[in-house]
Amino acid sequence: MTAIKVSSKADAGRTIISVDAMGGDQGPAAVVAGLSHSAHKNPEIGFILHGPKDQLEALVAKRRNLADCCEIRHAAEVVSMEDKPGHVMRNGKKTSMWSALDSVRNGEATVCVSCGNTGALMLLSVVRLRKLQGIYRPAIAVLWPSPNPQGFNVMLDGGADIRADAKDLMQYALMGVSYARNGFGLARPRVGLLNVGTEEHKGRAELKEASDLIAANARHAEFDFVGFVEGRDLPGDVCDVIVTDGFTGNVALKTGEGTASLIGDALRDAFKHTIWSRMASVLAYTSMQRLKRKIDPRRMNGGVFLGLNGIVVKSHGSADATGVSAAVKLAFQLAQSGFSAKLAARVAAATMPNEETESGVK
Repeated sequence: MTAIKVSSKADAGRTIISVDAMGGDQGPAAVVAGLSHSAHKNPEIGFILHGPKDQLEALVAKRRNLADCCEIRHAAEVVSMEDKPGHVMRNGKKTSMWSALDSVRNGEATVCVSCGNTGALMLLSVVRLRKLQGIYRPAIAVLWPSPNPQGFNVMLDGGADIRADAKDLMQYALMGVSYARNGFGLARPRVGLLNVGTEEHKGRAELKEASDLIAANARHAEFDFVGFVEGRDLPGDVCDVIVTDGFTGNVALKTGEGTASLIGDALRDAFKHTIWSRMASVLAYTSMQRLKRKIDPRRMNGGVFLGLNGIVVKSHGSADATGVSAAVKLAFQLAQSGFSAKLAARVAAATMPNEETESGVK
């Protein structure tokens, strides 16, 4: 069987996304199914798929709508969830993750999507794509469901680096604002700094310093700083962007996912308790499905690595076809907006707080 290539038809007018097919817990079949869903919904997407050639060709051949929009790049090795980032950095040149990032590095694709090992993906992304000029630490931006009009709040850092000083937190705010503006169309995002309370005297010294830095950049960066916010504001409507260090952000993220799972299990058990509750579940079916869609982590799948010379979307390792499709959709939206260039301009402008932002920079 010959390799499937991106045809001239696929190249013309399409946004090319580089996909690591081998990193997820559910294997490449779920990844290919997700790409098929995305291609069915959006004919403007093309894919470069990385992994063992024979295995991927067999999977892609079953999805006819991928025939003219998917190229397979052979990569014999796979980064496992147990692999240490340093080991991958030294020995991972033949892996699908390395190959997927190199397609972005070489300009063949605009975005990389991977369900693989987060630590390895971040380290390889920093080394292969390099940090934007002026960025101290990259960050992972994740989404929280919220009652805000856009349906989500952006939180960063979600775990790229457990440390963050005041300057890092200020840059996280700027990157989060650019993400909210270009990903969700918010003209003037509201930013909150996560703390143990909203009072000015609470929190560590670096949080107070970060608060001053963020406030000082708010005017020329065109966002509103609401000050300190608490954990309960993560899914709230007080702000659109929540800034914190990677340790706190990752703990909050995993806690939120666990809580959503607990609530879902508790509701199922409650509706099964008696014959009357079973009857009630039938009457409430439509409303429960609406709630399920709103809090379904698969539909808000995709943490974005910010601060790099290229866009990298990290999908949940356990993502199924629906989750992969959601990550691809997010990647496409950011690619279409010219997000990387705008973020670079935003960071460059922020290093000169006394000067006005360049015209047209979002």
